Amino acid sequence: MANRNLEGLNVAILVTDGFEQVELVEPRKSLDEAGANTKIISPKQDKVRGWKFTEWGDQMPVDLALNQANPQQFDALLLPGGSSVLTNLE
Repeated sequence: MANRNLEGLNVAILVTDGFEQVELVEPRKSLDEAGANTKIISPKQDKVRGWKFTEWGDQMPVDLALNQANPQQFDALLLPGGSSVLTNLE
């Protein structure tokens, strides 16, 4: 993806605690390198914590609370997987 020009594309990354960390970090890095603007959006206010295979991973800052996000401001959505993400986003 790094070879494509995504300059100005706004990408929402919707997560909560328990997302698979590698499924957020690596795609976000590629999107950012290609010029996209990425924002972590979550029902949690400050930080979310990832999952690294069999144990808790790193905490990451939330850029925008879900209740403040306007879908019309984004061009794409990234949904990192994880065992508890769908349950926690309901």
